Amino acid sequence: MMKFTLAWLKEHLDTEHTLGEITDKLTMIGLEVERVEDKGKVLAPYVIARVVEAKQHPNADRLRVCMVDTGTGDPVQVVCGAPNARSGMTGVFVPPGAYVPGKDITLQVGTIRGVESRGMLVSEAELQISDNHDGIIDLPADAPIGESFAKYAGLDDPLIEINLTPNRPDCTGVHGIARDLAAADMGKLNSAPIKPIKGEFPCPVAVKIEAPELCPAFGLRLVRGVKNGPSPEWLQKRLTAIGLRPINALVDITNFMTYDRGRPLHVFDAAKVRGNLTVRRGRDGEELLALDGKTYKLDDSVCVIADEHGVESLSGIMGGEETGCSEATTDVLIESALWNEINIARSGRKLGINSDARYRFERGVDPAFMLPGLDMATAMVLDLCGGTPSEITVAGKVEPPEKIIDFPVSELKRLSGLSVPLLEIRRVLERLGFFVAGQGEQVKVAVPSWRQDVQGKADIVEEVVRIVGVDRVLATPFDRGEAPRKPVLTPIQVRTRKAKRALAVRNLIEAVTWSFISKAQADLFGGGKAELALANPIAADLSDMRPSLIPGLVTAAQKNADRSFPDVGLFEVGQIFRADQPADQLTAAAGVRRALDKPSGIGRYWSKRDYDPQADAFDAKADAFAVLVAAGAPPQALQVVPGGPAWFHPGRSGTIQIGPQNVLGYFGELHPRALEALDADGPLVAFEVILERIPETKAKPTRAKPMLELSPLQPVERDFAFVVDGQVKAADLVRAAQIADRKLVTSVTVFDVYEGKGIDPGKKSIAIAVTIQPRDKTMTDAEIEALAAKIVAEVTKRTGGVLRG
Repeated sequence: MMKFTLAWLKEHLDTEHTLGEITDKLTMIGLEVERVEDKGKVLAPYVIARVVEAKQHPNADRLRVCMVDTGTGDPVQVVCGAPNARSGMTGVFVPPGAYVPGKDITLQVGTIRGVESRGMLVSEAELQISDNHDGIIDLPADAPIGESFAKYAGLDDPLIEINLTPNRPDCTGVHGIARDLAAADMGKLNSAPIKPIKGEFPCPVAVKIEAPELCPAFGLRLVRGVKNGPSPEWLQKRLTAIGLRPINALVDITNFMTYDRGRPLHVFDAAKVRGNLTVRRGRDGEELLALDGKTYKLDDSVCVIADEHGVESLSGIMGGEETGCSEATTDVLIESALWNEINIARSGRKLGINSDARYRFERGVDPAFMLPGLDMATAMVLDLCGGTPSEITVAGKVEPPEKIIDFPVSELKRLSGLSVPLLEIRRVLERLGFFVAGQGEQVKVAVPSWRQDVQGKADIVEEVVRIVGVDRVLATPFDRGEAPRKPVLTPIQVRTRKAKRALAVRNLIEAVTWSFISKAQADLFGGGKAELALANPIAADLSDMRPSLIPGLVTAAQKNADRSFPDVGLFEVGQIFRADQPADQLTAAAGVRRALDKPSGIGRYWSKRDYDPQADAFDAKADAFAVLVAAGAPPQALQVVPGGPAWFHPGRSGTIQIGPQNVLGYFGELHPRALEALDADGPLVAFEVILERIPETKAKPTRAKPMLELSPLQPVERDFAFVVDGQVKAADLVRAAQIADRKLVTSVTVFDVYEGKGIDPGKKSIAIAVTIQPRDKTMTDAEIEALAAKIVAEVTKRTGGVLRG
């Protein structure tokens, strides 16, 4: 990320364009704007005010009732709890209706302990300009009453944050961003030459580079007799606006150079440096207390700057605490160097340091600006701190790469479709710092030293296109021929997304578990084959590819229960493995519900039934059906038969199928033996369905049917109770009633099953409710009775059931 303010940008760019126009153009030329923070707009209602009188609150020891002069007339009454609130002080007043960012509230007129408060006196923390919340803002007595606080404090300068791609190190400084905007006709670039600073004596500190592969060049200068202290107000505001904390003038200058020119520097207190400096690899066992207060252990993969005492700085990443500059510094060594980008990135990643210097050096800084940057920083030191500069001592060689690309003008049209005259191409490239020679069909383009990312002809095309405008590239549709467009997602991808959405709607939480389980668990859930054992498992209990999603979900649910979240429902849609062939890798949707996790809600509640609080097999069945229907399974074709695999309770589980040859999945309560093997507490219900086994829908239905067909006639409901053998399934009885008349019988539901007194041993009574929906005309009593007799006959024929008297 790169942060800067609008005023800072305008120091490098003469422009009359608005903030919105500038941010829009930045994104269009590839410098994507992530955020714009305009505190001036947020703080517009905040004004400077004086406390005329501060009296003790009559009903609170720690509150004061303040009469505040806001410069608009009569004083305003404000109740304030700050310890520094007093008569005569000058602070910042917020009227009712204003937004307070530090509290995330919109202020209203309120009554505090019986006293009305018509506004607020705020702290810096409440304005989010610092972490100071010990008291309200205390301004100088000469602060103008009634004036905008944002304008007075310099907070009306909008902050712009852009997200740089790694190939644009030239825009890690405000000057580089201004250069791009100037090339895009957003203003004129201010690019005054940097005057070399003449040294008045030789630099007494020599530099030796022992690792030239890590440090191509190193520049150093001593400035004697500096007076370090707080940096001037303008510099502090620049740094504070982008979130940096001002430290002292010398350190603030290096931070300013980092953001202004993309040139990180480092300053050493010369009095603390012992002898000459050496750039070398670190040594095993060496340590450095860095400026962030942390001690880092080093090795030979890290490049360091050392003196005769030891390591004093992590090269290009962070300086050391021992040689850091303080207000007591009188002689300062200013360092400007070039570092190996790959080594900086690896070292920073290894040590866990993300500094502004690392951010720039690992992307590659401008080698030609190494010494001019040192001169520019020296000029600032002399201006702000005084002193006498030495000559620059340079170790290594500063060799900016010379890169010339033969560029055919026709390449722009070939790669982008844009026809741009050579004159405009030349104008764009030269404003970006390139040099163009030639007038014909092919020109030579010299790449500037700060654009190391430009390697060939395509990069030149990209530069021209992003500046003249990507919006000028015409949209050209692909020729897709006569065939219709293919779907973007495959059928299984569509089913996966629909399955996840359906289960989330049913109050289940998505989990992602390991694709590996233990050998014992794999055996229990139908796996454990030798070809599914891992050759090099990451842990002993993760040795086999999972044959089911249920073990991982049960383990996750138990971990939640162990941490006092017993009522949990989880689901997962992922791969399961039945063998080692591609056809045996299936996509399953599975879920578990534990304790009081019901689709209608989780946990105990006063209106829930005390006699049926637990999630049961029917909840798991409903979950399974919801997934299957959402994924495209025909609901009318789904059949449920009792029982399931061995890991389910035999009397509290079921199998979902479309005929005996196509088993879609299972649901029910897990078997106690399975829970014991998984080291989980029950009862626990689960389901698992295989998405690939859902039949594909027909591309072209043979006959179009209306989505919803409603009859204007009144439906009729009849109840029947049949006595059948104990082995007869209720589903068989339901199907028998349905097929008695498929057109008129629209619904059959079971509402009672009874065994006991009044029923012969080995028998049971099943009661069903049948809904009869007339289609063409109202049915007569005789017609209804005839259909009822037909239903009874069909049930008797198919199940042996007898109508109960």
